[in-house]
Amino acid sequence: MNIEQIYTGCLAQGAYYIESEGEVAIIDPLREVKPYLERAKRDNAKIKYIFETHFHADFVSGHVTLSKETGAPIVYGPNANPSFKATIAKDNQEFKLGKITITALHTPGHTMESTTYLLKDENGKDHAIFSGDTLFLGDVGRPDLAQKAATMTQEELAGILYDSLRNKIMPLADDITVYPAHGAGSACGKNMMKETVDTLGNQKQMNYALRANMTKEEFVKEVTDGLLPPPQYFPLNVKMNKEGYEDIHEVIERGVTALSPNAFETAANETGAIVLDVRHQNDFAKSHIPRSIFIGLKGGFAPWVGALIADVKQPLLLVTDKGTEEEAITRLSRVGFDGTLGYLDGGIEAWEKAGKEIDTVESISADTFKERLESTTPVFDVRKEAEFSAEHIENAKLTPLDFLNNHLSEFPEKEAFYVHCAGGYRSMIAASILKSRGIHNLIDVAGGMASIKKAGIPVTDFVCPTTLK
Repeated sequence: MNIEQIYTGCLAQGAYYIESEGEVAIIDPLREVKPYLERAKRDNAKIKYIFETHFHADFVSGHVTLSKETGAPIVYGPNANPSFKATIAKDNQEFKLGKITITALHTPGHTMESTTYLLKDENGKDHAIFSGDTLFLGDVGRPDLAQKAATMTQEELAGILYDSLRNKIMPLADDITVYPAHGAGSACGKNMMKETVDTLGNQKQMNYALRANMTKEEFVKEVTDGLLPPPQYFPLNVKMNKEGYEDIHEVIERGVTALSPNAFETAANETGAIVLDVRHQNDFAKSHIPRSIFIGLKGGFAPWVGALIADVKQPLLLVTDKGTEEEAITRLSRVGFDGTLGYLDGGIEAWEKAGKEIDTVESISADTFKERLESTTPVFDVRKEAEFSAEHIENAKLTPLDFLNNHLSEFPEKEAFYVHCAGGYRSMIAASILKSRGIHNLIDVAGGMASIKKAGIPVTDFVCPTTLK
């Protein structure tokens, strides 16, 4: 028996490759299925099952394409209602894979079709659970994402999740390994550990949601407390996962169209495409196409695209570093953005050489910022609320990047103001959005809070985020 976790840091997502006696099961595959096919070929094995723990909201699964490529059935738990052919497992239904057995445990609550897959070894001993978004390490799945579809309140779904955990998962042995669908950084939970694998026994000890003496009322209150609105692209990804989608090969083939500066400009004007610049933030600051949006590949690229652009049907034109075009298109497709029309051939250098207009972002060091900083200096912090509450510059105003559009009226119309984040990535995204809205009197603080503290700029006393409720 071989279990391999295939973890994608950008999405904080874990897919799983399980092999026994030449038979393979894939759990929660990503959109690009080539790695799974190549892995099975290397093992001289055949993909027998594709298991889905639920209809994912934060990424587009590769289940449809993988089934088409291999003939393997797609397996969902009870209550699933996809538009395509699939095996809808019954609670406790068993699936043989070589010498091992995978049992579907229906664990609704995150969504009503959510299912945990229990793996038994060749001796029939419980070995591991693949818990999807039902159980994370340090947390459980948020119960608000499916409430519209389920015509239930998040509190009702949380109560169902409480029962699933107590009746299906917590009775299992402590030495079982827990393989969740997500880790720290995912918007599907709020308190996840940075580790991606753990024992169930350790989770029973340290996961707040698995406290032995916890009442359902306490669980519902704690699980629903502090939930931020989910990103707008989540329901669109669910729709794609339920109804199917275009083959990723076609998406990539269309997206890797090289466009000259003139053709790129014409396409932008005629299609209403957003120009998405995926280079490093320092390169964007030095020179970029006016009104383009920066979201760099070297960061939480796909989730930020989903959160800020939101509409997966939005046409996109890319400005990339040479050789990263296909990577950008692939990562966009993971969250359902299939509308890449092409990329700027020759990059920003070709744009400038063609005599096209460029724009810049003024970005200063934290040391320079320290020299300019006074009590009345307008400073806008675009980090998350928890980061801001933990520590921030005195008199700084919180305008989280996730909800920047809700704060546009708060930025000065003429007076210069400063924006910063934790390390410089999010503040440059914010700068690009503000400039695209006609707000140009901003100055970025390079290096963000890390550089600000290093420069000795006073900040509020640190408060551990885990103590903030």
